[in-house]
Amino acid sequence: MDIREAREEDLRGLLELYTQLHENPLPDIDEDIEKLWRRILDDRNQHILLGLENRKIVSSCVIVIVPNLTHGQRPYAFIENVITDENNRHQGNATAILECARKIAEKEHCYKIMLMTGSKQESTLHFYEQAGYNRKDKTAFIQWLA
Repeated sequence: MDIREAREEDLRGLLELYTQLHENPLPDIDEDIEKLWRRILDDRNQHILLGLENRKIVSSCVIVIVPNLTHGQRPYAFIENVITDENNRHQGNATAILECARKIAEKEHCYKIMLMTGSKQESTLHFYEQAGYNRKDKTAFIQWLA
């Protein structure tokens, strides 16, 4: 699997992969989505990593670098939207994507990476622990907005 950052031409393939994430419907690619996509791609603090096999997107995650005034003014990172195509799971793809994200965080001198998942499956939680994350240090709270 080859890993690289998303490019303008990757929008449809990424949206198709995202249909497997929380039963996310495939949106119509209209002017608003294209404008949002360009905004995301232009944001130097946001990185959408793609894992490709035979030019097809099979795995992805988003890492966002957040500037920070604490911890020696070192930034921190968030990881979200970790997904691997259901036909390509258990092959090390997500592990490789997360390792690439970690390297970005290190390059940006982040002092920590936070990863959130909506999964309650013990196998998924164990996977994240095997990837170096723990669920003991922090407690996450979410407030959903309409």
